[in-house]
Amino acid sequence: MSETPPDRLSVNPKSPYYDEAILERGVGIRFKGQEKTNVEEYCVSEGWVRLSVGKQIDRHGNPLTIKYSGEVVPYFKDVPEGGNA
Repeated sequence: MSETPPDRLSVNPKSPYYDEAILERGVGIRFKGQEKTNVEEYCVSEGWVRLSVGKQIDRHGNPLTIKYSGEVVPYFKDVPEGGNA
């Protein structure tokens, strides 16, 4: 498996960007220099993240999200800082 996280990833199993193997490995997100733990989906090339809004859900049972634009830096949690495994 590659040491670089995918350009786009989602935690929703219905999404075409969902990848269970990568999510099990653990992906962390830094957005605008801050660690985010409530990311539902991200895209590095387009520079955005979808963050969940509290515990509220929509009529389909999915978390409500807000899309923010900015610098997105994904990383694998099992790889130490610096990228050398």
